Amino acid sequence: METTETKIHDNHLKIGITHGDINGIGYEVIIKALGDNRILDFFIPVIYGQSKVASFHKKNVNVGEFNFNLIKDAGQAHPKRINIVNCTENDLKIDLGQSTEIAGQASLMALEMAVSDLKSGKIDALVTAPINKQNIQSERFHFPGHTEFLANQFGQAEPLMIMVWENLRVATLTGHIPLKNVAEKVSGKGILSKLEILNHSLKQDFGITRPKIAILGLNPHAGDGGLLGTEETDIIIPAMEKAKAAGILSFGPFPADGFFGAGSWKKYDAVLSMYHDQGLTAFKSLAFDGGVNYTAGLSIVRTSPAHGTAYSLAGKDVASAEPFRQALYLALELVKKRFEYTQLTANQLKSTVHQTTNE
Repeated sequence: METTETKIHDNHLKIGITHGDINGIGYEVIIKALGDNRILDFFIPVIYGQSKVASFHKKNVNVGEFNFNLIKDAGQAHPKRINIVNCTENDLKIDLGQSTEIAGQASLMALEMAVSDLKSGKIDALVTAPINKQNIQSERFHFPGHTEFLANQFGQAEPLMIMVWENLRVATLTGHIPLKNVAEKVSGKGILSKLEILNHSLKQDFGITRPKIAILGLNPHAGDGGLLGTEETDIIIPAMEKAKAAGILSFGPFPADGFFGAGSWKKYDAVLSMYHDQGLTAFKSLAFDGGVNYTAGLSIVRTSPAHGTAYSLAGKDVASAEPFRQALYLALELVKKRFEYTQLTANQLKSTVHQTTNE
């Protein structure tokens, strides 16, 4: 079996791709992103889906010459080919633009098979096409989304969603929860934990030696000195002080509107927002159609495009593949950065042990 170093050197890293909801734009953006054969010079794609469904969608996408290499197992994946693993031999009914039980089941089958291969090392990273968070629900999937499911599968109680676009990285303290529950979930322990995960990810996954993290306030104008809320003074700032004592560089809390409006985010390596829409509304306004969702804090690398199933666009050949393409590139880059970080850490440890032994 090839080592990670060998696979990186030979461009043989295998990127697993789940097809997501078969009635959305998943296959369209996958086909468009992989349609330029030059992308095959950088990694080996392995799609977890269904060849008949893929062929159906291929007819609706104008990409010229495009062929799937049908394999039974990721271990059979061929370099320079677009490989696809059939997650089921059953015919799957396609209802473009509709949420159906069949689509949810197909999403889950692909995800479960990809996760199994990720655990066994048959693939090196995972890129997920969008699912419908409602039709995928079942006895085997009872999570708000991919992030929580993957955290459960890989034994991480606190994953961290980081939205990435060029040098903009926005993480969220709270995830997919109702807005009315956000305030009660803002705790000093939670903020410190997320800062630790974010700080480590910036070092391990993005190669930033001394990350600078901006923190947004919960309330309008970051509480305005307690006039509009006390979470900033009572919870957020004390958590930042504890983070500082642990060697984490955090700044703020900043009012969210002015922070993004003035372009202050450019001064920092990442931003920790208090809740989903606070961070993602600004992010998607800035990222246009190139944003990527990265799940930090896991033992594996998983990315996805920063958009949903887009049922209204399904089958029309108008969806942009740029977010999915960037998700593929980011997954590849993260695997490489993690390997470099592991090597650097190991060398530093050897150096320390050698120095201690000589003393």
